[in-house]
Amino acid sequence: MRVFLDTNVLAAAFATRGVCADLVRYLLAEHEVITGDVVLDELRKVLARRFKLPAGTIEEILDLLRALEVVAKPEDPPSIPVRDADDARVLASAIAGRAEVLVTGDRDLLDIAESAPMPILSPRGFWEFVRKKT
Repeated sequence: MRVFLDTNVLAAAFATRGVCADLVRYLLAEHEVITGDVVLDELRKVLARRFKLPAGTIEEILDLLRALEVVAKPEDPPSIPVRDADDARVLASAIAGRAEVLVTGDRDLLDIAESAPMPILSPRGFWEFVRKKT
């Protein structure tokens, strides 16, 4: 399954322990993980400012993620209205990357899930989704 990961999921996965870290490990082993340039740009800032990770560690994380499929910054916004312009770029990237699922903790994206062209799920919601598919 092609799974697009948003910034907040990746930041939590690499900077803390818990659901997101477990989820990313599982996805890397069992699924096709994709992300976008817009996510990587934001991730760099979040890991430095919020989590205060060293620059070298941040570069290692970004290098690991760049080895996966990274969708270029989309030219056009999605046809689905999203309150936050940054979130619109994330959704447009997931669509451009032909993601089958978008995993995020962002309330604005989760709120538009019913009108999106793919499931938009929280990390816990993704675990439930996978359990139902198996």
